Amino acid sequence: MIKIIKIDEDSRVPKYKQIVDSILTNIANGNLKINQKIPSINSFSEEFYMSRDTVEKAYNILKERKIISSIRGKGYYITRTKLVSKVNVLFLYNKLSSYKMATYNAFVNAIGANAHTDLQIYHCDETLFLNLLDKYEGAYDYYIITTHFKTEDLKHLSFTDEVVNAINKIPKEKLIIMDNIKLGMDSSVTKIYQDFENDIYNALKEGLEKIKAYKRLILVYPEKAVYPYPRRILHGFRKFCAEFEINYEILHEVYDDIVLKKGDLFITIEESDLVNLVKQIKSEKLKLGKDIGVISYNDTPLKELLGITVMSTDFKVMGETAARMILNKEIGQVKVPFNFINRKSI
Repeated sequence: MIKIIKIDEDSRVPKYKQIVDSILTNIANGNLKINQKIPSINSFSEEFYMSRDTVEKAYNILKERKIISSIRGKGYYITRTKLVSKVNVLFLYNKLSSYKMATYNAFVNAIGANAHTDLQIYHCDETLFLNLLDKYEGAYDYYIITTHFKTEDLKHLSFTDEVVNAINKIPKEKLIIMDNIKLGMDSSVTKIYQDFENDIYNALKEGLEKIKAYKRLILVYPEKAVYPYPRRILHGFRKFCAEFEINYEILHEVYDDIVLKKGDLFITIEESDLVNLVKQIKSEKLKLGKDIGVISYNDTPLKELLGITVMSTDFKVMGETAARMILNKEIGQVKVPFNFINRKSI
């Protein structure tokens, strides 16, 4: 532990307070866990060349706050991870994106100043996810977790038995599952979720009148992506097209020399496909929203500025809901609104 404690000799902050703050920071970061032994007062004072009284004062403060405890003949141990009056929250996200950050920022703003929130990214990698959960076990008051993984052939996977077993180690009252209602856990676990299949189905149904003005509906669903998308999006899309007898096609990307025909309506999921498509529409001198229609999945401020029609979860509401449930100690399962937002591109 000596290696992770930071003491600034030039700081005007008293040494005992630096000790307290450094230990609290390392608890929040997961470097120190419950039941982990920490150095004795003598060892600490010798290592940092400071008086025993200074270290003892810091340890007494931590003991009063029940952060550490002493066992006669054995030493000092971390006993809890609550940092003073603050609620400590870990966000465990599968990827960074503008809409994921919209949720995170909405949460941080809504939870207020009496909370400390850390963000960790596992890049849809199951091994990294499991390692992070193990590292931060017991270090936080709440864990907000998304479960989106990729297989070896880059297909989407909601969870595995190992993932469920790891998550089950977190007390239910400390756990919020975000995004994924399909995770195999009982109904007592709090979930703030998207329903990928029914969300796209209902959104397209909302825009049915506009959609029927086009000859063919084309979904660009990345078959193999670094961050795979739930296949339930495909199921909902096919269900809509079958029910309303829509002529449709599914592509895996917007090709650089894609064949564009008047009356096509595209649904893009990835930003790169949206950009490539709009560029080619313009280069072919076709009119966006008249000759060719475009709907994008997941809203961003830039899409709003450019007038791109979207189908999107309300990511701000998702973050605010998580904050409210923590502040009010609520439990339950909340479906986040998913909206069809009509703009100029169809």
